[in-house]
Order: sequence, then structure tokens, then C-alpha cells
Amino acid sequence: MDKKYRNILDGKIEADSLAKLEALDNARLHAFVADAVVLCRPNTVKVCNDDPADIAYIRQAAIDNGEETPLAIEGHTIHFDGHQDQGRDKQATKYLVPRGVSLGRSLNAVDRDEGIVEIHEILAGAMEGKEMYVRFFCLGPTNSSFSISCVQITDSAYVSHSEDMLYRSGYQQFKHLGRSGGFFRFLHSAGRLVNNVSADVDKRRIYIDIRDETVYSANTQYAGNTVGFKKLALRLAIRKADREGWLAEHMLIMGVHGPGGRVTYFTGAYPSGCGKTSTAMLPGETIVGDDLAYFRAIDGEVRAVNVESGIFGIIRDVGPQGDPVIYDVLTKPGEVIFSNVLVKDRRPYWVGMGRELPSDGVNYRGQWKTGQKDKDGNEIGSSHWNARYTIRLSDLENLDPRADDPEGVPVGGIVYGGRDSDTAVPVKQSFDWTHGIITLGASLESETTAATLGAAGVRAFNLMSNLDFLAIPLGKYIRNNLDFAEKVARPPLVFATNYWLKDKDDIYLNGMLDKGIWMKWMELRVHGDGEAATAPTGLIPTYEILARLFRKHMGKDYAQEQYVEQFTIRIPENLAKVDRIEKIYRDVADTPQAVFDTLKAQRQRLEEFQTIKGNYVSPLDLEL
Repeated sequence: MDKKYRNILDGKIEADSLAKLEALDNARLHAFVADAVVLCRPNTVKVCNDDPADIAYIRQAAIDNGEETPLAIEGHTIHFDGHQDQGRDKQATKYLVPRGVSLGRSLNAVDRDEGIVEIHEILAGAMEGKEMYVRFFCLGPTNSSFSISCVQITDSAYVSHSEDMLYRSGYQQFKHLGRSGGFFRFLHSAGRLVNNVSADVDKRRIYIDIRDETVYSANTQYAGNTVGFKKLALRLAIRKADREGWLAEHMLIMGVHGPGGRVTYFTGAYPSGCGKTSTAMLPGETIVGDDLAYFRAIDGEVRAVNVESGIFGIIRDVGPQGDPVIYDVLTKPGEVIFSNVLVKDRRPYWVGMGRELPSDGVNYRGQWKTGQKDKDGNEIGSSHWNARYTIRLSDLENLDPRADDPEGVPVGGIVYGGRDSDTAVPVKQSFDWTHGIITLGASLESETTAATLGAAGVRAFNLMSNLDFLAIPLGKYIRNNLDFAEKVARPPLVFATNYWLKDKDDIYLNGMLDKGIWMKWMELRVHGDGEAATAPTGLIPTYEILARLFRKHMGKDYAQEQYVEQFTIRIPENLAKVDRIEKIYRDVADTPQAVFDTLKAQRQRLEEFQTIKGNYVSPLDLEL
């Protein structure tokens, strides 16, 4: 370690921690830690490696400092964020962009030089009286071509404990970087605390420095703003992938079990509230990951890894019927962090858990009872709608055995899904890779729900469920996806699902578990099986194959009348969607020409069908 960095750290860091830092011979790392110490002025510094004793130290520190409180079941703890700190703060999350650099669209951004000055002023002295934790993690499996080394500095033991559950330990991996190797860097302070929650929320900042691959976070505790390796790191990874020729996606990864013990791996992009986690956790299938995926072309095929090793999931409506595997983990001894739920007699309660809730207790607002209102006269719920649980994937009984494979899993299919009440059929396959990326992924829309986002039924454009996290120009991102297929001999098939189709009486046309049948059909298609009919928007399953699959896997009859109602091709609605998507991309300067050509061809097919067969075409009238 250079003498100037050692001089800064002397007196702030114990010999054991200093030795751990010096064992990583990386000058950029030493400078990052030393600069953070000078800026934030912590009382002490704790450097942790992959040793279980260090991980246990962090967990106990979160309890000792009051960030987490033990619950009745062994290993369970509760954490409360401030009532104004309950979700990702989009307004306070900004890119620090150097002069002369364009991200290609209107993003929440500030001049890098100005942003650095501001965030340094906010972080100056932010850790006085606190302990600084220096943590090392790896995005993706360790010892892999997918691995990205990361270091997070924080004064929150809760944040650090969450990271231990959500990510693979990365201290040993860091040793492979050498003296000048690059890594993602995260610096966080919860700031001034009152009753153990961040007090200065008006000074909450989450700044992403795209030049130095560094994220700064201040005056917040909510994990989406502070656990840098989730969506904050996704933004950095998208830029890194762009430079290096791979893909970083907001996708689940799962194994679908087919005939003869065959396992076919699928990835899937679903906006919030569209069935992403429930798809990853389908009964009888195995989960690799529920949120983030990296893709690389290896040995002529597309392979993917889960960036994470845990789940930070919305707990609302997690119950023994709909989510039995997760519910089992949440109700038995083992390490679980609950956040912002109701606690009564040291037991957690949340909306939709399948049992009666207490009429009083403690929640994120303090002491609570039924009917309690805030200063504006609004009734305060028992637990926040965005209340969460944090668990390790290794605690799930349906974890896929290849979840940590350093080579990744081979991707047979990619699925895009949104909330759509009146346009798309429940499942379809694209004609080819380009058609799928453009008409399914880059055209992804999802309707809002009244429960969370205000007016219901408003279609929000969200290409590939990644729009909020793109740190490169939109058109470039689409082009990268289109070009990726050229790196492999046989690209994955591309599909779309729609779990939310309704009838004229506003009733959903499918049951909650029907999605498992759509996945079984897709699995067959990847291997050249499973009959399909040709529609103007893609290939759809025939009635005969679905009837067999429903009978085999769900033990129920699937009526032809159901099939016709669900899979009727709604030509006016599909034409209206083409209009909406074309209008969006006409305002994107770098849109690849392939987008317009593919949408034009889709329009022509729809119009020809309309001329010959009318506005609404029965799937029984399609060619096989």
C-alpha cells in the first residue's frame, strides 16, 4: 500500500482490517477507501473478507445498533425504513455525465463536475461517530467470465447485512484483479439518524458516476437506494456490456422441466406487478434467479447467469397458496430480513399473507392501530405496500442445481410479458430473433393498476422492462440486442406472455397457474415440438396441444370455447399498438431502421388478415 494511503488509515483502522486491505494489491481500491475515510470521517473502519466470522459480525452489528430487531422465529429480524424512505427515489437518482457525453435521451442527469461537488458536500463528515464497513462482493458467479468485482463502503450494518444475503462474497475474487484491475464502487451513508432512520430526506441523493463506475448514496436506508449492486449496478453493467459485447438485462432465469427429465432454461422480462417472481417460482420448475441476468455468447450459444444469490422481494400477497416455497422460508427458522411490515408480539404480519392481521402493533410509522390516519387524513395501512423480505436463494427448495454454474446456463428461450387487458394473446412465439426483439421486447407495454400507480389501464411503454435503467442511448441498446444473435449458431427463441387478458365483463380469462402451461408449450417449441398456428403477430399454440398439456399437468379439461376466446386475434387493437410503438420510435433519433421495417411488415400482415378475415379472427381459422 502506498505510504500516503497508509498514513490516512493509521489510527482509523485496526491491524486486522488493514492487513485485509493490504492483501488486495490494488492501488485504485486503496485510494477509494482512503478518500472515503477522509471525506466521511468515520470513527472506525471495519474491512471484511469472506470469512463467516466477518459476516456474523455485520449481522450482529445491525442488531446492536438498532437497525434490525430480532423476531420470535430464530434468524428472523425486522428493519424499518423512515416513512418517507420507502422506495426507489427516481427524482433523487441522477447520472453524473461528463461534458460532451450524450446518453441519447432525456434522463435525470447533472453535470459530472457539479454533481461530484454536491455529493461530496453532503457526504462530508456523514460518518462521524459511526463505524465504516468496507465490503467486497461479486456480481455473477465467482471465477467466471461473467464475474464483476464490487466494493461497497457504507455506515449501515443493515445495508451490509442485506448484501451478504443477496450477493456472492467477493473478497477472494478481488485478488484476481491485480494492482490496476477495474471494479464497481459504491459509497453510501445513511446520514444523520433520528430514531434509527435517515432524517435529512431533503438531502437524499443517489448519484451514478458513469465515468468512474461509482455510485454515491446519501441520507437514505431503503435497500433499492443503498444496496448498490441491484438496479444501480445494472446501469453500470449495461454500459460495460455495451463496451464489451454482452448484455445486462432485467430478467428472471428459470429451468422448465420437459419430457424425459429434460431441463430447458428461459429468461424473462416483466415490469413490476406483471408476474415475474410468480413465473420464476412456478410449481414443478426450478429457479436460477428472479431479477437480474447477464448474457454472454459462449461456445456458440447464449448463456446466462443470475447476477444475485438472493431475493429482495415485495412481500404483499405472499401466502401459502400462491407462493408456497417462499412462504415456507418466511415462516420457518433461518435468516430472513423483513422490512416495513407490521410487528405484533415479535411476529411479522403483512397484507395478503393468508391469515387475519392484528388490529395494532408496530410498523414503519411507529405504534399503529386500525383506522389510524396520517396528517392529511389518509388511513395508514398495517404494512407498507412496498414492504419487503430478503432471503437467500439457497434456502429455496426449488433452487436449480446450476444456479452458481460459472459457465452460466444455456438459454433456450427469452420471454417478454406485460399487463395487457385487450390486445395480446396469452402466449405466442416470434417468427425469428429480429421479429421477437422488436415486436415483443422493444414494443413491451404494461397497463398501470389503481392499487399502486393511480389511474388504472394506462399503457406504459417499457422496452424489455429495462427502460428505467438504461444508461446508453435507446437505439444503441436495441441494436446491441439485435446484433447479439450474430454471435451464436442458434439464438434462443423469443416468446411473449400475457396473463392479464380480460373478457367484455372485465373478468380475467386465465387462472393464476395457467402460466405454467404456457411455459410447457414454450419448452416444447424450443426443441421443435408442440404444434403451432401462424397468426399475423407470431406463432400461437393449437387447441390440441394446449388441451393435452392442461390435462397432463393440471388434470383439467380445457374447453375449445376457452381457447377461442383467449386466442382470438384482435386486429384493431394490434394495429393500434403498432401505431403507438411507431410514434415512440419516430422520436428516438438513433432508432435502427430494422425497427421501422419490422413494424411495417407487422402492420401489413394485420391489414391483409383484416381484409380477408375481418377484425376478430378465431384461432381455429389460422393455418397450421
